[in-house]
Amino acid sequence: MFYHLLYPLHQYWSAFNVFQYITFRASYATVTALLIAFIFGDWMIRRLEQLQIGETIRGDGPQHHQAKAGTPTMGGVLVLTAIVVPTLLWSDLTNTYVLLALAGTVWMGGIGFVDDYLKVVKKRPKGMIGRFKMAGQVSYGLVLGGILVHAIPDGGQTSVSSVPFFKDVLVNWDWWLYIPLVVIVVTGTSNAVNLSDGLDGLAIGLSALAFAGFAVISYLTGHAVFADYLNLLFIPEAGELTVYCAAVVGAALGFLWFNANPARIFMGDTGSLALGGALGTVAILVKKELLLVVIGGIFVAEAVSVMLQVFWFRRTNGRRLFRMAPLHHHFELAGWSETQVVVRFWIVGILLLLVGMSSLKLQ
Repeated sequence: MFYHLLYPLHQYWSAFNVFQYITFRASYATVTALLIAFIFGDWMIRRLEQLQIGETIRGDGPQHHQAKAGTPTMGGVLVLTAIVVPTLLWSDLTNTYVLLALAGTVWMGGIGFVDDYLKVVKKRPKGMIGRFKMAGQVSYGLVLGGILVHAIPDGGQTSVSSVPFFKDVLVNWDWWLYIPLVVIVVTGTSNAVNLSDGLDGLAIGLSALAFAGFAVISYLTGHAVFADYLNLLFIPEAGELTVYCAAVVGAALGFLWFNANPARIFMGDTGSLALGGALGTVAILVKKELLLVVIGGIFVAEAVSVMLQVFWFRRTNGRRLFRMAPLHHHFELAGWSETQVVVRFWIVGILLLLVGMSSLKLQ
């Protein structure tokens, strides 16, 4: 690991002292992720085109999306690479929280990769059977919850969630409630980001915003002085997650360079399931599962729109609550251009991020 290789040299050259600072390593994790995406982005697009790994557009979606058929997909491999490599280079790999975040990213990305492979390469329209995909997501949540409850000594803070906007309000979960909560958060967030990945740049841009917020939260949570001032739960190991979150921000922005409208590459389930699972994992580790509902409000709205559409369709014998679900398609069919939907959803995402961050001072 680059960080551990250079840090011992600080006794000979004081400049190497900067490697002990999380902010320094987080900054360079972002830069490294961006460079990986920029350097390998064009190569991956060409390679996917050579392998004829192109997106298949669903027939019941907006008709103008049919023009996107054949656009290289499974670009989530690039996103994963741009997350994992900088994290390995710049973070402290003895940190349990970083290892859990990496494990969640790779595990959920692996599920997405199999799903994409079955759809695109094996030409199975539905990809991985739904119950198998759900089993993979739930199994990760169970393992993560079990590790947090039984394997990490943290002074009894494991099963605690802070309530945003309310001072000194904490929810203490019994372990038999906390583990299902972990499963719901990582599975729900993973699928919510996946549902949001329907327009050029939408999901990846919103992911960059959410992880930028959680990078700040991780740093504050792991800093004794700031945690005490803001009345946050002080979790020493959480500070190192700042480096991981910064790498995700860099990877997301780097991928957005190629995924912005008109997209030259899609990340597929490989990227969206990985990003969602990682976001849910980080929220759990810093005890901000409930705040995730605010910061990731667009993801929540996308998922809820699908559930409401299905419920209303069945309850009313075929009537629709939205023109089309997920929610971004509803606004497309209402007359907004794809770029308008994406940018306006980003603006709302920024607003929700600011509201969520403001809650830290109200605790």
